[in-house]
Amino acid sequence: MAQETGQERTEQPTPKRLREAREKGQVPRSKELNSMALLMASAGGFLLMGESILTGMQDIMSNGLALEQARDIDKSGLIALLGNTLLQSLLVVAPLFLLLMVVVVFTPIGLGGWSFSTKALSFKWEKLDPVKGIGRIFAWRGLMELLKVLAKFTLVAAISIVFLWSLVDEILGLGAESIKPALAHVASLCGWSFLASSSVLIIVAAIDVPFQLWQHNKQLRMTKQEVKDETKETDGRPEVKGRIRALQQELSQRRMMEAVPQADVVITNPTHYAVALRYDATRMQAPLVVAKGADLVAARIRQVADKHDVTIVSAPPLARALYASTDLNQEIPAGLYVAVANILSYVYQLNSLQADDAIPVEPTDLPIPDEWADALRDDLDEP
Repeated sequence: MAQETGQERTEQPTPKRLREAREKGQVPRSKELNSMALLMASAGGFLLMGESILTGMQDIMSNGLALEQARDIDKSGLIALLGNTLLQSLLVVAPLFLLLMVVVVFTPIGLGGWSFSTKALSFKWEKLDPVKGIGRIFAWRGLMELLKVLAKFTLVAAISIVFLWSLVDEILGLGAESIKPALAHVASLCGWSFLASSSVLIIVAAIDVPFQLWQHNKQLRMTKQEVKDETKETDGRPEVKGRIRALQQELSQRRMMEAVPQADVVITNPTHYAVALRYDATRMQAPLVVAKGADLVAARIRQVADKHDVTIVSAPPLARALYASTDLNQEIPAGLYVAVANILSYVYQLNSLQADDAIPVEPTDLPIPDEWADALRDDLDEP
């Protein structure tokens, strides 16, 4: 069926579409399945409880028709008798009613699951539109419902006639039986007749249930454009996701810059890369990378380090190796321990320098493992 967009509903409904439909009360339901289950349960219940029901009703009628002069002339006595008779009648048929109630509640759940939606109960003016009502009657779905009704009537009538015809002798022989055996015989005949007639609906339900599932799926099918729009809505539009990522990066960089003043040293490329390290021998097994960046971020790290008097050391191979090998807030790899130890030793000497002490020599021969040295040799900007 074509949509306003000119596209066909060729795509299967997504989980979101199915969930929204269920929230609106749109779940697969089969009237034929409900009718079949109710009638079969009624027939089975009558076979099991029919004799006790008919016997109980016979006793109630016998007691009710018994004449007692004192009771018959007392208005309050008649009212009490009527109430007691109604209560006894309800108790007699209560087990059968309870069975039918359970079947009515749980049969629909077996097909489409439990669904209670206030949206399905809301009033809709379009349901009062006579034009749309006539359209629904003469639509192909209305024709399908008419064919189902005719098929049910034909099948049930045919089976009932054949079954009852086969029981003619038993039915005519009921008049020769006494009341108690006759009631038990009637209950059995009614139960089996009802069961035979309603069993035909198993065929109708077996056809209708797959049809209702197919029809429900067809009504919820989507166009390719609807699937795309839902995917964008669910996953987020690219521009929104890009903006979120930019905000996350900005927030991450802000937190990273706040950690630079607590660093012990900033090792640079010196212009393209900067890595800030902090080391606390009492709490850390190895120095920790608290900030790192390239180009503009590296320049910003150096500016913050200058502002807070954090020592900056130019060690291009080591800066590149730290940048490539270590993530933020991660300890440096064991292969760089010696090189970083030389840098930290130099920084500690600077920090403890007295007025008459000689200025320590900045370390230059820093050992870099081969796995990083080979990769960085051709890519260094500084000698």
